[in-house]
Amino acid sequence: MINFKNLSVWRASMNFTANLYPNINEITKEEKYGLVMQMKRASVSICSNIAEGTSRTTKKDISRFFVLALGSSYELESQLILSKELALMNSEIVNLRLKELNHIQGMLNKYNQKLLDSFVE
Repeated sequence: MINFKNLSVWRASMNFTANLYPNINEITKEEKYGLVMQMKRASVSICSNIAEGTSRTTKKDISRFFVLALGSSYELESQLILSKELALMNSEIVNLRLKELNHIQGMLNKYNQKLLDSFVE
């Protein structure tokens, strides 16, 4: 079993989420139960799916949770872009968070590809 706390992708996603929260909390109160909550759920879902996946016993199951984490990251990427388009967040902050998120996506893809390459049916 993999200890998720030792994975650099999990640590990166945790740091990303902790850094993102103050940024999205600055979005107007009207969006508190809309876009803000969606962004919080998606960011938490990334690190949560990584952690949950590591509890699985097969590489195929672990990979499935990494794919779910990747899906949440794409959802969040879309929401960040929308928040920039609607001028709900500072463009420079969004660009910084997008760069960090893209790095995490690359890490997820790389880790998942290693799992799949070593998977034998």
